[in-house]
Amino acid sequence: MTQASVSTAKWTIEDYHRMIDAGILDDRHVELLNGEIVEMSPEGIPHASFSSDAADYLRSLLSNRAKIREAKPITLPPTDSEPEPDIAIVRLPNSIYHAHHPYPEDIFWLIEYSDSSLRKDLEVKTQTYAVAGIREYWVINLKSKELIVFRSPSETGYQSEQTITSGSINPLSFQDVSVSVRQLFS
Repeated sequence: MTQASVSTAKWTIEDYHRMIDAGILDDRHVELLNGEIVEMSPEGIPHASFSSDAADYLRSLLSNRAKIREAKPITLPPTDSEPEPDIAIVRLPNSIYHAHHPYPEDIFWLIEYSDSSLRKDLEVKTQTYAVAGIREYWVINLKSKELIVFRSPSETGYQSEQTITSGSINPLSFQDVSVSVRQLFS
């Protein structure tokens, strides 16, 4: 007996938007990753608290230089993805997002807080963001209290990965800004 091969249907960003507009996904906490509709993990208390505090901290550091978006969609056409990163640091003015979510060229860097979603954030999202050309991506591992910094995107993934547990880091887009790693966890 021959086994039949199974393939899944891939969704475009336009398909996904039509489903949202039709209310099909109203009761689901999902995001589009590489043409697949993926369930999002519920936010635990530390995740919600740390990411919210970090967003406030980054707002104070970047004031009128960038928009800090929390858990809002970004649109990545090259990968048929519309994820909702915990924090997206995007260009101003905010009015450009009245017509569309931020595109790769609008994004300075992305941050994901991770505990139960660590594997997805380090494997799937890292590849998705690199292929889309996101210059910098930070994963904050809540279990080990580490900041993992990905830079230099390519079609095969990020070419640079650095793990930081203390001190500070200067984002690529704002070399004059020093972000305290400790502040991201407190």
